[in-house]
Amino acid sequence: MLPLAQIVHGLGHSVGGSDRSRDQGRTPEKFAWLERAGFGLFPQDGSGITFSEQILVASAAVEDTVPEVKRAAELGCDRMSRAELLSTLFNQAGYSISVGGTSGKSTVTGMIAWILFEASYDPTVMNGAVMKNFASEQNPFASARIGRPEIFVSEVDESDGSIALYRPTIGVLLNVSLDHKSIEELRVLFGGYVREAGCAVVNFDNEEASFLASKASQLVSFGIANIRADLTVEPDSIDESAFGIRAAIIDNRSREVFPLSLPMPGLHNLSNALAAIAAVSAAGVDVAKAVYALRSFEGLARRFDVVGTTASGITVIDDFGHNPEKCAATLRTLKATPGRVLAFFQPHGYGPLRQMGAELAETFTRELDADDITLMCDPVYYGGTVDRSEGSERIIDLITAGGGQAEHIATREACGDRLVELAQPGDRIVIMGARDDTLSVFAKGVFERLK
Repeated sequence: MLPLAQIVHGLGHSVGGSDRSRDQGRTPEKFAWLERAGFGLFPQDGSGITFSEQILVASAAVEDTVPEVKRAAELGCDRMSRAELLSTLFNQAGYSISVGGTSGKSTVTGMIAWILFEASYDPTVMNGAVMKNFASEQNPFASARIGRPEIFVSEVDESDGSIALYRPTIGVLLNVSLDHKSIEELRVLFGGYVREAGCAVVNFDNEEASFLASKASQLVSFGIANIRADLTVEPDSIDESAFGIRAAIIDNRSREVFPLSLPMPGLHNLSNALAAIAAVSAAGVDVAKAVYALRSFEGLARRFDVVGTTASGITVIDDFGHNPEKCAATLRTLKATPGRVLAFFQPHGYGPLRQMGAELAETFTRELDADDITLMCDPVYYGGTVDRSEGSERIIDLITAGGGQAEHIATREACGDRLVELAQPGDRIVIMGARDDTLSVFAKGVFERLK
């Protein structure tokens, strides 16, 4: 909600809101910044809704029992979902680039935004994470960028089906894999998304995504393993390190080769870079300029974000991994270099844990070695009516049954104590989870204790 609020406020509208996180005293610095930036903040008691001309914008996670929702209904206020407002702004833009898929959306959106900014196109950008290239003391929470409203870049979400609302000039499809919905539902949603795009940019390395490419009216393809894709990589050129990746990018359309030096580790980020380069090339930006811009791409907050390394060589990493594919990408990046992994995972809800718990357990079992350890606390719960009968214990049991080392410790604080107790020189500790800004505070706390 924050980046969308920033964009609407940047367009000159009066914006206010409430958040139970604020009422509970979490991340006070973020709310203090919002007030300084001119946003009206209210307790979540309905007091922010005072007249019928206001428009209530609420995400799909907000229940009808929330006081603002009840008060807006009493006054007859118009109500929009987050996706309805975003898609309205997006579809009104003269030129729009959307980024869809189960994993990698925020990173690719940030990459596209940075390339377009470096090419002097001044885009407006809606992202799900803080883009480090655009963050500053004045705006430390730069998950949005206010530029020209007629050039709009946004990640688009399939979890609530709202991806069907967007009509992109260029629509990027990164991958299709299990997350909030079944594969069958995802095929329908992403198939419609590809069909509606003026030009679809599709990952040919992902079987489900490449299958949907036939629905595109215009197509630009990319892939690391698929050498027939429009944009691909010279296999022998890939050079991975703990801090970045280098490769020779091949444009099969022009038969040109470009050297990419990306200051982010992991093959998944090489694939993300290909996606961004393919998208901007479809928009008319030279591949050479796009590749060069990514040399200075600083990444996103909580996307393999290295908090620090102690004198004894223990590294703490803050990461957004929360579904099987995201977690697998992070763990593979860690296992590409030597050292034991201590993986802490905070499930981002009871519902998602039921939906993909078995696949998550399989991911941790498959990607980690016998001496690596997984720690898991109870799922995030801030109130509401969700069924809490099935928790983290089931996932831990599945990991241990598969031969992995795993522990369930109910509270996050106790997990922190256990991480500090287990840590040895050379270990990499990764803090994973979503929907909770305090995970970054937790990761920094673990690092400070280890120092």
